[in-house]
Amino acid sequence: MPHSHHERRRFLAPRARIDAWTEARTRAGATARSAAASSRRAGGPSSRADDGEQGSAVVEFVFLGVLLLIPVVYLILTVAQLQGGSFAVVGAADQAAKVYADASTSSEGEERAREAARIALADFGFGEDQAVVEISCSAQCLAPGSLVTVVVRLDVPLLLIPAIAGSAPSAATVDATSTQVVERFG
Repeated sequence: MPHSHHERRRFLAPRARIDAWTEARTRAGATARSAAASSRRAGGPSSRADDGEQGSAVVEFVFLGVLLLIPVVYLILTVAQLQGGSFAVVGAADQAAKVYADASTSSEGEERAREAARIALADFGFGEDQAVVEISCSAQCLAPGSLVTVVVRLDVPLLLIPAIAGSAPSAATVDATSTQVVERFG
């Protein structure tokens, strides 16, 4: 037999209570949002605090990002410039020693060695005026079995810093030495 009308209400009552509670909560939230909106329109205290902070995170991020990024990028470029200078002097010294040891006369060897060093330095973007090339021999130059030693020193300039009154600001001085044996049976 079907349940009595009274029992049916008893089963529906908890559901009705949940619905009433949800509806009351929704109305309270809408009322609070409405009050906040009217306070903002009226220029209430919460609107002034929110307006002062609006968009400041983006400005702070950009400002601090640029403030920190510029020195880091400059440091990376300076280290890359130093590394390029190191590669340049090693290549210049090695090639200069090889061509000097292969020359037939000392004057021709010196000319060829300086030209080889200039080309090697230019490959890395350095000028011959920035480097010093020193050539020395262990005994008489170009005598069979003698040693030819070439030392290349390079002042690596600081990036974006101009030379003032003849002085060029340098990040560091790098050098390399290479020694070649003059062939005995040339």
